[in-house]
Amino acid sequence: MGFNVAVDGPAGAGKSTIAKAAAKELNLIYVDTGAMYRAIALFMLREGVDLSDRQAIIEKCPRADVTIRYEDGVQVVFLNGENVNAFLRTEEVGETASVISPIPEVRKNMVALQKELAAHSDCIMDGRDIGTCVLPDARLKIYLTASSEVRAKRRYDELAAKGVESDFQKIKADIEERDYRDMHREISPLKKAEDAVIVDTSDMTVDEVIASILKLCRDARQR
Repeated sequence: MGFNVAVDGPAGAGKSTIAKAAAKELNLIYVDTGAMYRAIALFMLREGVDLSDRQAIIEKCPRADVTIRYEDGVQVVFLNGENVNAFLRTEEVGETASVISPIPEVRKNMVALQKELAAHSDCIMDGRDIGTCVLPDARLKIYLTASSEVRAKRRYDELAAKGVESDFQKIKADIEERDYRDMHREISPLKKAEDAVIVDTSDMTVDEVIASILKLCRDARQR
C-alpha cells in the first residue's frame, strides 16, 4: 500500500469538496466512494425497484456494472458504460443510496473495487466506512463532521444558489434520519476509527478546512 488517506463523516460534512481539493494539491487520486453507491442507487431508481423490497434490490444488483475512470484528472463514474456523473447529486439519488448501501451484497462489490483502487494508487478516499473497513491501514484517517444545523444550512444555500426552492427543516430532518441509518446499520456503520483525527467544520470556512487537511496530510507523509 502506498500513501492512502481515509476521510469519513456524515452526509453534508463537506467530505467530497475537501477531499477533492486536497487530492489536487497533493497530487493524489481522489476516490469518491459515495458516487459509486449513488450510481447503484440511480440504477435502482431507473429500474423502478421497490426500495422496501430488499430481495429485489439484491437480485438487480448484478445488472449494475459500476466502474471508475479518470479523465483529465477527474473521476468519472460509469453505470453500464454510461457516464452518469451529471445524475448523481440529486436528493432522491442520495436518499436511495443511503437506503441500499447497508445491504451486504451491495457493499461487497463496492468495497472490493475501492480496495483495488487504493492498492494501486496513492489516494484520498472519502465515505462512511473507509478508515474502519475499506482502508483500515491508511496512513492517515480523518473524521470530518459538522452539526446537523450547519450541514442543512449548507445544503439549503447550495440549492438556493441553483434556484431550487427547498424546505430547511425537511433538509435538516432528512440529514438527521440519514445519520441515524448510517450510524446504526448492521454492516460497516458510520463511526470514527480509533486512530482518526476529528475535524469539526461547523465554524470553519472551506479554505480553513482545506488548509487543516493539507497540514494533516503533509505531516503524515513525513512520518
